[in-house]
Amino acid sequence: MTSSAARVTVPQLEVMKREGRKIVVATAYDFPTAQIADEAGVDVILVGDSLAVVVQGHETTLPVTVEQMLYHTEMVRRATQRALVVGDLPFGSYQQGPAQAIDVSVRFLKETGCDAVKLESGPRQMETIEALVGAGIPVMAHVGLKPQSIRSLGAYRVQRSHNVVDDAKAAEQAGAFSIVLECVSSEIAREATSQLAIPTIGIGAGPHCDGQVLVFHDFVGLTAGRTPKFVKKFADVRSLIRDATAAYCDEVRRGAYPDADYSYE
Repeated sequence: MTSSAARVTVPQLEVMKREGRKIVVATAYDFPTAQIADEAGVDVILVGDSLAVVVQGHETTLPVTVEQMLYHTEMVRRATQRALVVGDLPFGSYQQGPAQAIDVSVRFLKETGCDAVKLESGPRQMETIEALVGAGIPVMAHVGLKPQSIRSLGAYRVQRSHNVVDDAKAAEQAGAFSIVLECVSSEIAREATSQLAIPTIGIGAGPHCDGQVLVFHDFVGLTAGRTPKFVKKFADVRSLIRDATAAYCDEVRRGAYPDADYSYE
């Protein structure tokens, strides 16, 4: 690794908001991608339950388990030197209440070495956030579109209700150190960001948030098929990898690889 800077901390994120410095967040799921993100200067790496879709090939985030999230979070934490690492609490791991959430979150911090946990937040999670923070566990809350509630929502839609702002303020009051705003209108995101003392991290929430998060596979162009409107592809890595693999197949089939340069005497 090339980075030698001190690890980003939760209090530093609030300082960045006060100073108007944008916070860069990426979602990564394994050692090599997290290492690349860390070396590139990403401030926060979220090990998202979106790995159920991106890595495992499921249609929703619901199937991923606690054990799988711990496995991936531990890999990511081992890869990083600077970025603050947040483990995502999967569906079913905190909905039963504070005691369950604390038990699972303690496992995240102890077994993976991550710095914080994230949960999808609403009125029913305020007591849980308070309990986690009271137990010394930093919490990133998630409001707006909440993928773990897809069975209730019915579809992934942009959220334009001012309830999003209320949910964000309630999570802040409960002790969350930052708020992910997913798929909300730019105006709602602007309002939430202006009313909160803690950082807002947008994903499909426009330019007014204190920071932005995208999935690593999306912004480097590894994801196949259609991606949401808010995803900007900064590279086309999928094509590069496909071309390299095709060249490998061709050389093996022609007997061109391995030649003497790649063989032992």
